[in-house]
Amino acid sequence: MTKKKNLLLLTLLFFSLTVFSQEKIKIACVGNSVTYGYTIPDREHNSYPAQLQQLLGDKYDVQNFGLSGATLLKKGHRPYWEQEVYKKALDFKAEYVIIHLGLNDTDPRNWPKYRDDFTRDYIELIQSFKMANPKSKVMICRLTPIFHGHNRFKSGTRDWYWQIQKDIERVAKAEKVQLIDLNTPLHNRPDLFPDNLHPTAEGAGIITQTVFSMITGNYGDLKLPQFFSDHMVLQRNKPIPVWGTANAGTKIKVTFNKQVKNTIVGKDGKWEVSFPSMNAGGPYTIKVENEKTKIQFDDVMIGEVWLCSGQSNMAFQLKQASTASTDIPVSANSSIRLFNMSEIAPTNKVAWNDSVLTQVNQLNYFKPTSWKVCTPKSSADFSAIAYYFGAKLQEELNVPIGLIQNAIGGSPAEAWIDRFSLEHNPILVDVLSNWNNNDFVMQWCRTRAQENIENSKNPLQRHPYQPAYLYESGVAPLIKAPIAGVIWYQGESNEHNVELHEIAFPEVVKSWRNAWGYEFPFYYVQLSSMKVGRESWGHFRDSQRRMMKVIPNSGMAVSSDVGNENDVHPQNKKPVGERLARWALADTYNLPIVKSGPLFKSVTFQKNKAVIEFSEAKQLKTSDNLKPTSFEVAGYDKVFYPAIAEINGNKITVSNLKIDNPVFVRYGWSSFSEGNLVNEENLPASTFSTEFETLDNLKTCITNKK
Repeated sequence: MTKKKNLLLLTLLFFSLTVFSQEKIKIACVGNSVTYGYTIPDREHNSYPAQLQQLLGDKYDVQNFGLSGATLLKKGHRPYWEQEVYKKALDFKAEYVIIHLGLNDTDPRNWPKYRDDFTRDYIELIQSFKMANPKSKVMICRLTPIFHGHNRFKSGTRDWYWQIQKDIERVAKAEKVQLIDLNTPLHNRPDLFPDNLHPTAEGAGIITQTVFSMITGNYGDLKLPQFFSDHMVLQRNKPIPVWGTANAGTKIKVTFNKQVKNTIVGKDGKWEVSFPSMNAGGPYTIKVENEKTKIQFDDVMIGEVWLCSGQSNMAFQLKQASTASTDIPVSANSSIRLFNMSEIAPTNKVAWNDSVLTQVNQLNYFKPTSWKVCTPKSSADFSAIAYYFGAKLQEELNVPIGLIQNAIGGSPAEAWIDRFSLEHNPILVDVLSNWNNNDFVMQWCRTRAQENIENSKNPLQRHPYQPAYLYESGVAPLIKAPIAGVIWYQGESNEHNVELHEIAFPEVVKSWRNAWGYEFPFYYVQLSSMKVGRESWGHFRDSQRRMMKVIPNSGMAVSSDVGNENDVHPQNKKPVGERLARWALADTYNLPIVKSGPLFKSVTFQKNKAVIEFSEAKQLKTSDNLKPTSFEVAGYDKVFYPAIAEINGNKITVSNLKIDNPVFVRYGWSSFSEGNLVNEENLPASTFSTEFETLDNLKTCITNKK
């Protein structure tokens, strides 16, 4: 009998231990309609809590306590606190509580009135779950995006949304709870938010993966961005960061130049170390390792790194250039390294297949790549302008040069601006709305985009010409890597609206500089010359010239003298690349070199003549030794006539017998400029008009008439 009792007790004990060991870890997903899965088909299986359950497996019990329309604010229009679902969430006594609330607090009924209560209410909510289960681990979320198409976006939601984000971050820090960033992985995916607020099942999957990694610490072991590879160039004279992702809490060891840096991976899976700045040199080796994986990069150089971007004239390959047969065979140079970010599918007049369309939506428009030593093979497919720019720098500076190319043919400026900047610019915010049927975007770009995506069944299909797209896919992955500066050739896809480009182009520069955190030089190419269908180019070239006064630490290379009458892609790229290099050598590296052709400085009027003074010219002359051409003069009526021009040092006197009192002068104004004015270095003068610089001359004209 005793033996039977003991056997029974042992059986019961074993059963109890088995039951105890199988007790599941409870996870409570607290939130609003995004958590609930509103608008998601079959939300019971496709909402983020349901997907999280599938991903975590049987050891976990994930429950959805989301409620559409719920506010965090107690005085809000539908407080989460007053709902039955809140009581159920408390009674669940979860080990993990994931809170995603705040989106509905952007409603004008809530935030303007009760914003001062938000942090207090949030802290009380956190504490209520900790009281329900003192062992509970509470995590709170940065909000998923609200996109520009939301009906209250510009009237308040946009601004209140970001105020709430800051308060959520403040609460996380004050309460020492883990902050889960649901904004960053989704803010660049408007295609996953059909109503601008609620994600699709795929969007919910991104939330799921983010929450899963925060709970488990699983981020897929050690990884570094593709920027890191053999043969790379790192920027000299700036701290050298090395960064990546790995499983949370693991140890990372980085060895570089006989120095060792150790760090622990954060709970968000990110890690970064920084080495002191170094002078130019190499080659070096970088070793990155944890307990499982070792990654090594060889032949690493320290030098000057330049980002080379824009549209097709920057993407124009060296093998297409008029001097290719001479220059490619001698292009081998181990001190020049190329990082060629080419696209998976050019924006030619073709309809893309499903694979390309899917990759475009996932921001995988640029092919995987790595650094290459400059050889005839690697240089042939690289940007001609970037190559000539880099070769000139390497020759003059005698240091390693790294060139990053990420130019996309036909791309408009707005595609290269980050979304936050577009959303908060009072003019450019309207570029985002219905972009492929929006006059802000050039008609050619909209038509070509529609041709590329015509096979897509997704009404929110993305395209490289979409505002913010190329920043998100091609610039954002680079921003942690220090650079010396940017060279830029773009504008053909914005020439339809000069005034809008005067807003968009400075915003490109500002956007990038804000991302990198310093005011690097930005040198760009003035549009070239072409006859057919380019009637606005005189205005556009002059606007580009004036942008040098608007954008600090910038410079412009003139290319109108090497244009092609019938081709938007002139082949003579060497002078253009080398003219960009002149700006860098003079202004960035402080070498005694003439950086530009003649630039309009001032104009004075003497009876029936106008005297124009130029900077960047000690002695003006003409490229063909004939009289200066392409000058025009106008009176108060602004009717221009060809002018007779005479050179006197760095000044030119212009006149026309029909103009008694000249008020305006312009040069090289036609779409295909035949201007022949150069300086002592044979560098061409820029297109210019005195209109914007000489408004005071109208007063002088009126005074003279009196």
